[in-house]
Amino acid sequence: MPTNKNQHFVPRCYLRPFSHEESGKAIRIFNIDREQVIEGAAVKHQCSGSYFYGEDEKLEAAIQFIEQKYADTLRRIREPSYNKLGADDELILKRFWLLQYLRTEAASRRAVEMNNQVGKLIGADSSFNLEICDAVLMAMHAFATEMDVIDDLRVCLLKNATEIPFVTSDDPAILANRWFQTDGRHRGSTFGLGSAGALAILPLCKNLMLIAYDSDVYSIPKNAGIAKTKREGDVQSLNQLQFLNCKANIFPGQTYDADALRQSFQACVDRRLEERHVLHYSVLDQNNGDYKRYRVVDSPDDEDHQEALVHSQTLHPSPQIWPLLLRWRKKGFGMVNGTGIGCVRRSQVDKRRGPPFERMSTGH
Repeated sequence: MPTNKNQHFVPRCYLRPFSHEESGKAIRIFNIDREQVIEGAAVKHQCSGSYFYGEDEKLEAAIQFIEQKYADTLRRIREPSYNKLGADDELILKRFWLLQYLRTEAASRRAVEMNNQVGKLIGADSSFNLEICDAVLMAMHAFATEMDVIDDLRVCLLKNATEIPFVTSDDPAILANRWFQTDGRHRGSTFGLGSAGALAILPLCKNLMLIAYDSDVYSIPKNAGIAKTKREGDVQSLNQLQFLNCKANIFPGQTYDADALRQSFQACVDRRLEERHVLHYSVLDQNNGDYKRYRVVDSPDDEDHQEALVHSQTLHPSPQIWPLLLRWRKKGFGMVNGTGIGCVRRSQVDKRRGPPFERMSTGH
């Protein structure tokens, strides 16, 4: 049994730079439900649960190993003399982002809700239902088997040279996609870790952020992997992603004025999503031997059928504006083959079966 009963799904090494005097002991909280600032909350009680990862000592040890690698990397890249993003540091940051994206309580709850709604829709018995602990273990398995899925993304360390600090939250690793979320051709489709236009975003401290991006779709002006922004609008749009994605709490650091914090949240609160997925039920409409075609219906009871598909569409909130530093790549593109996998990055093509792929232009 793990010696540490209280297991953090957002680790203390990550929260430390946002804590009071970076001591890792007390942290300032902005609770979005009450829109109230709480001073001096104990870090050890934030984003944790009893045996959140179960009682597998090897799993806990593996997670702690990655967290330690991240903590070492963070200390190094925050040094004033650090002026070039190294390949090893880049890889560790991407792997930590992926682990953090998959393992939060909010992510696990979304997986449970989606799975159990599918079970209810298809009339499965209670044995089909998923519990939080099951979702966490599934997420850890996904990390172990797919940890290279975002290795092809280009990485930028963004330095914040404004008076507005970066904030973080109880669900801080953001997967976004400006192309999918703004281009009408992608309306009704969802995006994932392998999609063209993917953005992996993680605040590292009040003045440093990780942005990993699909370089076939976007470009970010930078030098040796490091960029700087003096535009408050860039910082505000990136902070909005935390306001929109968090489950309950924002960790704003010590310098963000409480009234300004409330105003920043109120400016985008109507963009928060009550539901983070929607299910589509499709019945077999045509079968010519070479392919099958399915038709979406409102309810499984609408008509008699022998075969059906259930498709889950993940919903992602969008900020009011996207940061100006995130530019469109000239002649940007993704890869499509006319199937339900949608538009993916070049790195994903060899992993997929089906018809041959061709380029889909971003139009920029």
